[in-house]
Amino acid sequence: MQRKKLVVGNWKMNGSKALVQSLVQELLALGPWPSDVAICPPAIYLGQCEQMLAQSDLAWGAQDVSAREGSGAFTGELSANMLKEFGCRYVIVGHSERRSYHGESDQLVAAKALVALAQGLVPIVCVGETRAEREAGQTQAVVERQLGAVIDALGQRISEVVVAYEPVWAIGTGLTASPEEAQAVHAELRSQLQAASVAAGQVRILYGGSVKAENATELFAQADIDGGLIGGAALKAKDFDAICRA
Repeated sequence: MQRKKLVVGNWKMNGSKALVQSLVQELLALGPWPSDVAICPPAIYLGQCEQMLAQSDLAWGAQDVSAREGSGAFTGELSANMLKEFGCRYVIVGHSERRSYHGESDQLVAAKALVALAQGLVPIVCVGETRAEREAGQTQAVVERQLGAVIDALGQRISEVVVAYEPVWAIGTGLTASPEEAQAVHAELRSQLQAASVAAGQVRILYGGSVKAENATELFAQADIDGGLIGGAALKAKDFDAICRA
């Protein structure tokens, strides 16, 4: 089935009130785009983004969410209903930096996706292998294990998520999988989704890992690559615009 492309900018731990103001203004001037577009700034700037983007087609989301429901004595955590109150549409879960730096397990990532869905957010579920895992021929096993945990938790609701394949070895390194290499992994993920849900054809699978304006068109032309989760290039309005038009 035809899936509309989606491009999401992950700003990571970058930004300031001034940067948010200028970057969002530039993006609004450059849009609209033929693809769906969203930005995920640091959570402290979500209110500012909501005010600036409320009347636009540019969506916004968060970079993480607590696996806990409701509220309570969980210092430093942000709940899904808090993110929803600030107009978030998306939330990234399971990014490799969260898995690596914060020890997040497959099961915790799945729990976060489940809580996000319960509050009407769209989880962007990240999967990806390290260089060592790739060189050991374990790419398929790793990404299937990571996605499988989310499928087990969500069941048929897996069709409501976005999946992002981000090979860890390509994030912020300047390296990227070739379009054919990326497509091969995306095709495996698509098959896994099809085995889990009759609506798997509607799931958008994004590629992330040093996506640039120069390589976006060829990557996005692949049958199972439905857009990108963009890091560094998302902080440069013209570069991000070019990717959104790819």
